[in-house]
Amino acid sequence: MLRVCVFCGSSPGAQPLYADVARRLGACLVERGMSLVYGGGNVGLMGILADAVLGRGGHVTGVIPRALMDLEVGHRGLSDLRIVDSMHERKALMAELADGFIALPGGIGTLEEFCEVLTWAQLGMHQKPCGLLNVAGFFDGLLAFLDHTVGERFFKPQHRAMVLVDQDPDGLVRQLEVYRAPQLDKWIDRNAT
Repeated sequence: MLRVCVFCGSSPGAQPLYADVARRLGACLVERGMSLVYGGGNVGLMGILADAVLGRGGHVTGVIPRALMDLEVGHRGLSDLRIVDSMHERKALMAELADGFIALPGGIGTLEEFCEVLTWAQLGMHQKPCGLLNVAGFFDGLLAFLDHTVGERFFKPQHRAMVLVDQDPDGLVRQLEVYRAPQLDKWIDRNAT
């Protein structure tokens, strides 16, 4: 695994622990010789994470829509900054560049980005690992919802198991490194009447 795409908030969040874990994740990536792919911002957890990687001599690729760059939230100190025309183009390029995905705490955009790459994995469109850095139980509600979808037979247990989870950056990155995608049919009850 060479490049990890991290989805995270453009806000630092309410708890200082979020920023601390973003810094620890950045250090972990550099220690393992991995580069960061992310949304290209210089604010919130995004900026903290990018600065943590850059500050340790790591490589950071940012992908940001022109409209956000024009609002001056783009990080101008990155190793590689790619400016695209739309959010759709941003997500597609980040997914193409990455060998795996991690979500840190964030808002609805972070959730949407993570769910999209997880859906693509479920559909077999890629074989890349998808992990949640569950800082202070931040994703507990999402994990409970995913378990509920399994119980209601909208999500296979094997697909639910594709969601890697850890509270520690190093532990989650280790899971990404050894991940092997299951070979499954996405459809549940395809032949039910």
